[in-house]
Amino acid sequence: MFRNRLRTLICRNHDFQRCKHTSKLDAIREKLREGPSFADFVSEDRPKDWEDYEGKLKREKGEAERLRLPPWLKTTIPTGSKFTGIKKQLRELKLSTVCEEARCPNIGECWSGGKHGTSTATIMLMGDTCTRGCMFCSVKTSRRPPPLDPREPHNTAHAINQWGLGYIVLTSVDRDDLPDGGSAHFAETVREIKRQNKDILVECLVPDFRGNRDCIQTIAECGLDVFAHNIETVERLTPFVRDPRAGYRQTLKVLQTAKEVNPDLITKSSIMLGLGETDEQVEQTMKDLREAGVDCLTLGQYMQPTKRHLKVFEYVTPAKFKEWEVRGNELGFLYTASGPLVRSSYRAGEFFITSLLKDRKAKSL
Repeated sequence: MFRNRLRTLICRNHDFQRCKHTSKLDAIREKLREGPSFADFVSEDRPKDWEDYEGKLKREKGEAERLRLPPWLKTTIPTGSKFTGIKKQLRELKLSTVCEEARCPNIGECWSGGKHGTSTATIMLMGDTCTRGCMFCSVKTSRRPPPLDPREPHNTAHAINQWGLGYIVLTSVDRDDLPDGGSAHFAETVREIKRQNKDILVECLVPDFRGNRDCIQTIAECGLDVFAHNIETVERLTPFVRDPRAGYRQTLKVLQTAKEVNPDLITKSSIMLGLGETDEQVEQTMKDLREAGVDCLTLGQYMQPTKRHLKVFEYVTPAKFKEWEVRGNELGFLYTASGPLVRSSYRAGEFFITSLLKDRKAKSL
């Protein structure tokens, strides 16, 4: 009888804690709804008649013709003094950005600051040349990229400090030519950023380091706030989309390991849509990520960077992306950013994560 009563008390306490946790998340989500949304980060002149578009959105099997870009994916050419200033500073400090190398369609909005005036850029560490050759990515590849720049951690921290940002995203090329995959260099950059500005929140979008636990631990314990690693696509398409060294299960293991090493980390991943995946496969990928302990998810439209890369199989509608956002929240992700122009580094998503991290720090004081 005593054991049954004890079990009942434990269950009630667990339910109370879970409700309390859910209530806190709901409050943060409400704060996000009151703050900037996806619509706040896109151009005013972007076409609004998404539902009326009658163009072809999907290639039939065997068709080789490229699909025309639908109106909701058309962006303006980046210009302006802020855009030019950031580009000039990056060149002077010999820094690379994934914004340029991956030909991100949001580069004009992010670098110019958009309506909110806050410029952001995702710094790409360890050079602009990758040792892998994924079929969706336009970053240069080589078996032997140039050596690491020992000044890069300091230069990166210096640039970020000058920009006066509260949240920064670091990513990198894969460096399979280095014994540790460049993990120590990556970690040193994070520590240098925190040395120059202890209040800045740092997200690291990292390679898989071939699944090496020591390398993952080096990153997970370096002082970062968000550990991100992208699964990119569904398991069936992974061999055709990603480099053979980047496995679907390996990605899940990397994310799971980071959480095991540092349970306080927020973990994050991203899925590209429009490569020929089915709804069932997308949902299974989302479930696999949740089982690996992933907290935040972004879903965006795959865009063919050059004629040499994979063609777009389908342009997914904004309405469908909204369905995936709802499903992500139902599956238990703390935050799901889903939209045609959403990328791994997504400013509304960063707003949510910032709120979550500040709330955690306030409670720990």
